[in-house]
Amino acid sequence: MRRLRSHSAQRTAILTFLFLAFLAVAAAQPQQPDEPSVIRGVDAAIKARFEAVLGFTVIEHYVVFRGNDETHPAAEMTVKTTYSKDTGKSYTVLSESGSDIVRHFVLDALLESEKRINEPANREASWFTSANYEMKLQPGGIQRVDGRDCLAVELNPRREGPSLIRGTMWVDAKDFSTVEIRGSATKSPSLLTGPAQVMRQYANVSGFAQAIHARAVSNSFLFGQTVVIIDYQDYKMQLRAEK
Repeated sequence: MRRLRSHSAQRTAILTFLFLAFLAVAAAQPQQPDEPSVIRGVDAAIKARFEAVLGFTVIEHYVVFRGNDETHPAAEMTVKTTYSKDTGKSYTVLSESGSDIVRHFVLDALLESEKRINEPANREASWFTSANYEMKLQPGGIQRVDGRDCLAVELNPRREGPSLIRGTMWVDAKDFSTVEIRGSATKSPSLLTGPAQVMRQYANVSGFAQAIHARAVSNSFLFGQTVVIIDYQDYKMQLRAEK
């Protein structure tokens, strides 16, 4: 009888230990917040970045491929981009090569579109916020993206525009900063190209999400399939002094 009681006590102790261990593991797992909290967090992260970043410079390298050939670039361009909160973006071409036609109708048009989008009167209309998008938290909980715990948010633009994306945005589960975006532009920036399938990756630079890599694929009657790849490096940030 004592042996039975001893075995029963041991089983109870083991089950209790396993239950407590399960609770500890569950508590340690990142918890998915509710949808309204995520949307508020995304809006707050975008606003905080805008208020804190007074300006920056970055080197952007553009490569254009045509058709299914992603080995031989049709054109390349390296530019120094200067952003000012007061005036928007400006570009200085550091080097360029390849087809003059492709550079003019693809790269020059892309830079001009980015310049317009980032003018002070226009830029808020391109932000990934609830003012511009209907946002829905996707099921599945925490996802690992580029080594970070992320939440997936479905994006449905409230209107059409070349800077508005219909797709998915992954945000950091802790601070809701942007990590990656994939989707389709709702409008083309040029009459000669169709709306692009886009992907953009971000990294934390001086505490704020900044683009580090992008890819856009579009089709047109003039160029056929066009792939534009952009890499961003050597950010130099000017931040507002903390009070």
